[in-house]
Amino acid sequence: METADHEPAEPILLKEPVDGTPPVVADPEDLARASERLAAGTGAIAVDTERASGYRYWPKAYLVQLRREGAGTVLVDPIALDGELEPLRQAINGEEWVLHAASQDLPCLFELGLTPASLFDTELAGRLAGYDRVALGTLVEKLLGYTLEKGHSAADWSKRPLPVDWLNYAALDVELLVQLREKLEAELAVQGKLEWAHQEFEAVRTAPPPAPRAEPWRRTSGIHKVRTARGLAAVRALWEARDELARKRDRAPSRVLPDSAIVNAVLAEPKTVAELQALPVFGGRVQRRYTANWFRHLQAARALPREELPNPAQHNDGPPPANRWADKDPDAAARLAAARAALNAIAEHRRLPPENLLLPDLLRRTCWRPPEDKSAESVAEVLRAGGARPWQVELTAEPLSKALTATAPDKGAPGEKGAAAETDAGAADTDVAPDEGAAAQ
Repeated sequence: METADHEPAEPILLKEPVDGTPPVVADPEDLARASERLAAGTGAIAVDTERASGYRYWPKAYLVQLRREGAGTVLVDPIALDGELEPLRQAINGEEWVLHAASQDLPCLFELGLTPASLFDTELAGRLAGYDRVALGTLVEKLLGYTLEKGHSAADWSKRPLPVDWLNYAALDVELLVQLREKLEAELAVQGKLEWAHQEFEAVRTAPPPAPRAEPWRRTSGIHKVRTARGLAAVRALWEARDELARKRDRAPSRVLPDSAIVNAVLAEPKTVAELQALPVFGGRVQRRYTANWFRHLQAARALPREELPNPAQHNDGPPPANRWADKDPDAAARLAAARAALNAIAEHRRLPPENLLLPDLLRRTCWRPPEDKSAESVAEVLRAGGARPWQVELTAEPLSKALTATAPDKGAPGEKGAAAETDAGAADTDVAPDEGAAAQ
């Protein structure tokens, strides 16, 4: 699906910004001066953030990187400034921003009161332009001929002071964003996809926060090993106790107690604190201070009345996994197979990832419970209600309306058997987009 070959023979390695390592803006006076420079600059503003994912509980920004023509690169420490960023808000909130994978950065920027008037997402643009690999470094190398010095994306950005090589890495993330945007914008225009991109960018910019999960503890890694309601109650108890402690300490939950330790403790059913401490992780020097607390929650779960135990079957308001459709509803399986075949053909023709043409979850829901009226107009209404953008509706409503008439082989006409037969082969593909947030908020 790659586009024309733009890759130079020998990419140029960038180890530090062209203007040198920018100083970190950490006091109000420096912020005021830096904000004046940004306000006086021209064009779109490249924006990025660094968080401490895997280290801290809260997904806040520990560094904000900005770059604008005429202003250079600005690195802002919102922690040192205690979130008092009013000069920066006045300088950039009415402007267009360029971000890479904007849905990852916007929540922590919104928390700081920083909001773009419009945005250009270079990762999403790369997907729409037909690139198979859309990491920032990959696109910069392919389209601009530079290799970015990488290696600190998983660092603990809450550390202070920040090392110079980390600051160089952070500054390089915005060094070439505007130039990359120009290349991608031109390519999307040539392909006739620029309006599609604008619709996608606006959907990302205006997307509401995701709704809280009803039972987040069910996402504990390895929970499938726990087979009983009583065991699930113990997982829930340890998960909730860990989450409370992690929140208080502002530590990533996995650093307070790994998921594997929770599941091991539940399966081992220790009868005493000493037995719990004998298990992996719980006997460590730090963990020994908390084992009595973990054990108390395990005991509380064992004592719960039956009516307070969680249901072993997780409630889900969506359709079942697609690989079970053939048994549960053969006609729905036939609809899904036909719909996937139709959308894959469109995506291949348009050089798009199928998940960007239509969110897989919306496709599954539509095929599982299709509208009674399967006309293109009715299907278009369903897609719009599910969040599909106008360009997506225009490309997919009619093909989907035809696919929704497919039935299982033993019920339909001979010509429909081919679509239904694809169900098993297609059941696993595109069930979950590689990055649905980045693909199409």
